[in-house]
Amino acid sequence: MTSLTQVTSNAGARCKVGLAGNIGLGVAVLIVLVVVAWAIWPGLFTATDPAAVDTADRLQAPSGAHPFGTNQLGQDVYARTVYAASVTLSAAALAVGLGFVVGSVLGLLAGYLRGWVDEVVMRIVDVFLSIPAILLSIAIVASLGFGIVEIGVAVGITSMATFARVMRSSVLQNAQAVYVEAALMSGARWYTVLWRHILPNSITPVISLIALEFGVALLAISSLSFLGFGAPPDVPEWGALISAGRDYMATAWWLTVLPGLVIAIVVLAASYISNRIARAGK
Repeated sequence: MTSLTQVTSNAGARCKVGLAGNIGLGVAVLIVLVVVAWAIWPGLFTATDPAAVDTADRLQAPSGAHPFGTNQLGQDVYARTVYAASVTLSAAALAVGLGFVVGSVLGLLAGYLRGWVDEVVMRIVDVFLSIPAILLSIAIVASLGFGIVEIGVAVGITSMATFARVMRSSVLQNAQAVYVEAALMSGARWYTVLWRHILPNSITPVISLIALEFGVALLAISSLSFLGFGAPPDVPEWGALISAGRDYMATAWWLTVLPGLVIAIVVLAASYISNRIARAGK
């Protein structure tokens, strides 16, 4: 009877944990979808022109008319945050796409071909990983020039090493599998085996990394924009919004806190989704 009670209690606890996890995943996905909708259809979420200036309403605290308050020019901070999603998310998508494609190809070849290919790729990856990402991104932006596309490329280059290492590790686990040896013995060429057998079975950890790296890229791009490497001052961008409001922290906290809170929530949501994908793949 005691054992039955314990089993029932454990099953109930697992059910509650699973339900909480599903709710958490749903909330995280909803947050990401809302922000993506901001980027694609900003007009559905605000009718205010983000560039409209009204000095009579400057530095107004959050209210029903201005949910995120107004800045020093009287511009609606919520409208600028919504419209800034397009710029910031586009740069993050560019960064993650570049890092995923190039890094995955390098890791795939290094893990399967081994030998000198593996040595060369991994030594390059080690160099990239040994340099703090933000410093490497600044160095690349200084070479490419300032702009939102440039910082997207810079962050993408810094993320390639992470994708390459994860893909290589996954390929090494699958390259010696029986089905791979059977495919090679049947006469299939190495690149066919790589594409049809090894890649599909090695891609799951990398896919979970996409969500995590999206959050990391979002944070890095916002940081670079905060430092002045991103979009021009007249273009709304999340990092630039925080940078523009830092001089008013004592009197208008909402200029930095609310856009910063949006960034934090999106990054946490992306991280949670990545964690759930990784756990589902085990």
